[in-house]
Amino acid sequence: MAGRSADSRKGSGPANPRRKELKEIQAIKKFKRFLQTERGLSPNSIYSYTYDLKKFSDFLSRSDKDILSATHDDVQQFLKFEKNKKHNSSRTLARSLAAIRQFYNFISLNVERIENPASRIGTPQVEKTLPDFLTVREIDVLFRSISESDPFELRDKAIFELLYSCGLRITEAVELAVGDLDFENRFITITGKGGKERMVPVSEEAVRLIRKYLKHSRGDILGDRLSDFVFISKKGSKLNRKSVWRLLKGYVDRTQIKKNITPHTLRHSFATHLLENGADLRSVQELLGHMDISTTQVYTHLARKELQKIHRRFHPKG
Repeated sequence: MAGRSADSRKGSGPANPRRKELKEIQAIKKFKRFLQTERGLSPNSIYSYTYDLKKFSDFLSRSDKDILSATHDDVQQFLKFEKNKKHNSSRTLARSLAAIRQFYNFISLNVERIENPASRIGTPQVEKTLPDFLTVREIDVLFRSISESDPFELRDKAIFELLYSCGLRITEAVELAVGDLDFENRFITITGKGGKERMVPVSEEAVRLIRKYLKHSRGDILGDRLSDFVFISKKGSKLNRKSVWRLLKGYVDRTQIKKNITPHTLRHSFATHLLENGADLRSVQELLGHMDISTTQVYTHLARKELQKIHRRFHPKG
């Protein structure tokens, strides 16, 4: 009798929280696989989803709760905590809520029947902000500040020109392989979000810079190492996103440009300049690799804003 009681205590005691923790970990792993294989999301997007879920899980653990038994009130309290204590923006809160909602939708359909505690919570209103971009003159100033005689600066100038003349995402540029280049037909093959491939035309200037980089710089940087990637770090590995951000900041500091410039700013500038010069929205959508044209429409606002500035500045009754 006493033995059975001891066994019973062993099964229902401290091991339960551990079993709950393992169950939660397994559920999140299954959700990650779903995002990767079924939704086809990029590693960065999957990281964002799981990061938000981890924040929610950590918040729940302070009250000895777990993510698989969270309530409507728990989600509301988490969002309140993130807003008031962490001072997160409405955009960040909306992203966190979307991740939590999708997680519970997946769990209820694929793991166990549970009510989605986030289903009746309204999404925080996100104020739409227009992305910054460089004018054509600022693009010229920036590119003139980068030398073509230094092997590393030539590499940097080539990748920046590619970002601007092709409208690439930074991840698409650093993942570019030598086999993706088709300079004879002036196209490159890009693998975008969700593993979707698209063919993107390349400008003459981008072709010139990449050819020069491949001929004069890449071999010096690689040494006796091998790589399939076009843009190589000084260690011989693929150039990473953070390095490109840091390098671009350094070149902007050489100029008088006061805007907050990131590699994505070059993509914004690409789209804005196309629309300013009369390109149609559908073509720009295709070039950018946007799934939804509403994502591309933000650039029409940028183009109009710039045209208004030009009108005010130069028209006698502006």
